[in-house]
Amino acid sequence: MQPFSLNDLLRLALIIVSLMALTACSGFKHGAFDLAMGCERRSAGLELSTLFVNEFEISVLEGQGKGERPTLVLIHGFGASKEVWLRLSRHLKDDFHIIAIDLPGHGDSSKHIDRDYDVSSQVLYLRAILSELAVEAPHLAGNSLGGTIVTLYAARYPEKVTSITLFNPGGVHTHESELTGYLARGENPLIVRNREDFDRLIRFSMEKRPFLIWPVSSVLAERAIANQAINEKMFSDIRRDAPGELGAALPHVWAPALIIWGRHDRLINVENGRVFEALMPDARLVILEDVGHAPMIETPQASAKLMRDFVLSVRNP
Repeated sequence: MQPFSLNDLLRLALIIVSLMALTACSGFKHGAFDLAMGCERRSAGLELSTLFVNEFEISVLEGQGKGERPTLVLIHGFGASKEVWLRLSRHLKDDFHIIAIDLPGHGDSSKHIDRDYDVSSQVLYLRAILSELAVEAPHLAGNSLGGTIVTLYAARYPEKVTSITLFNPGGVHTHESELTGYLARGENPLIVRNREDFDRLIRFSMEKRPFLIWPVSSVLAERAIANQAINEKMFSDIRRDAPGELGAALPHVWAPALIIWGRHDRLINVENGRVFEALMPDARLVILEDVGHAPMIETPQASAKLMRDFVLSVRNP
């Protein structure tokens, strides 16, 4: 996430000191984490809710303005969660009805080890979730794997999408990246087994690394370690996807598309953005300097402005 403002830091420090004065129990760290995330959600104008879809419990963050503002649905990447959109949402909450979803296998949603998590399955899950939410033809946005899912969703359900915004999307690997080299050597920096792996993943995935206060960084690392088994299962499922499937689908994405890519992406080569732009009928690529794989976290204000200008320029059906 972006560095906290001075007021944010002072407020969180006061909360933490107050809690330390009240309790010495081992649950303090998690309580402080929950308070910090609560502050972030309130700043973004989002509230937690849960729904049940296809035997999955799905966790959702949703903002105000349903039926009054354009609906913007946000889809995270591999191993991530809906919270990656909190800082971006701060800058968009007054213009859009925002919905950020934890996909099956991720975040606070169900993690059934025996279910399928390939891209096609996640597209079907997303369709069922949006149907349950009674959301028709939203503006969709996704990062990394979320961008892959959003793109394939737009190709399969063109009448169900108004526009798409893609942050460093996966699915096209014409140009190799640093991650490609790791995987070729049998290493996967996306799977976290210990605290050192977590710290390495943060350094590897983002050029502008976020400032994370101790309770937040510690709990995020714990959760990533606890999710090792489900993340390995999901990554294996994704690797089974047919090579070139998304590339073949790109010419059938008729929705207007904005592609935002960090120049210093080590997971997916930025040059793949030009492939997306060339193959989709109505797409525009914007490359952000000094940014890595997660522009919505590394530079939320600039990313939000690009999104707002683009989405509001697209006429709703």
